[in-house]
Amino acid sequence: MPSHLGRVWRNRVALALSAVSAIFGIALLFIILYDIVRHGFSSLNLALLTKDPAGPEGDGGLRAAFLGQGLLTLVATLVGAPIGVLAGTYLAEYGRENKLSKAVVALCDLAMSLPSIVVGIFVYTILVKPMGVFNGWAGSAALAIIMIPLVTRTTESMLAMVPWQLREAALALGVPYYKMIVQIVYRKAASGILTGILLAVARIAGETAPLMFTSFNNSSFELNMSRPVPSVTVTVFQYAGSPNDNLIGQAWAAALVVTAVVLFLSVLGRLTVKWRT
Repeated sequence: MPSHLGRVWRNRVALALSAVSAIFGIALLFIILYDIVRHGFSSLNLALLTKDPAGPEGDGGLRAAFLGQGLLTLVATLVGAPIGVLAGTYLAEYGRENKLSKAVVALCDLAMSLPSIVVGIFVYTILVKPMGVFNGWAGSAALAIIMIPLVTRTTESMLAMVPWQLREAALALGVPYYKMIVQIVYRKAASGILTGILLAVARIAGETAPLMFTSFNNSSFELNMSRPVPSVTVTVFQYAGSPNDNLIGQAWAAALVVTAVVLFLSVLGRLTVKWRT
């Protein structure tokens, strides 16, 4: 009897500590969101999204930065998403239980835990320094490197959830293995793979450190990826340290927009999984 009471009380203490930790974490999150909304909403206006910076006094908006961020993210997604999906397909379909697949999984887990600034320094060394100039290609490459392991692991997990009976049935009918993956396995796991891509896009959309070492920044919109390309995150970092109140207000407003976009993509990904399951 005493041992039973001891287990009950240990369970209650563990539940209480878990609840307190959860409440503390959620409270911190809401405090951060409240602070961003409180400071950013007052400076949020249409000019922020439709005008370029007009001078050192903070006139104009951040249209170039938003468009540049979208361009960098788009190129990174076009490069990173296919590579991640194909790598995840290899792990789930062709490389099960072999040494290479285990090494790839270990590298992906390591890459996901690396600070993003390490990726920025690496890309700076191999792309920026040889070219002699900060450029958009390097920025997109850094974001793609961050994105690839996330998409790889998500794709592997989603493909592993597809019942093996579907594969066996298709192979029994004489369907080639690659065609079975494309026409059956991918269709069953499409929503999960798309969710992984959305979450990866949400992750790279808020990165600052890699872009500071690669694409750097620009005050005007630049379509030439061989030159410095503006980005919202780097602009927010630069404006936040300015003594100008207008620039600080624009930094808060831009942070609010980035937070809203990241939150939207995350919620969309979660809803896609919930709808599919």
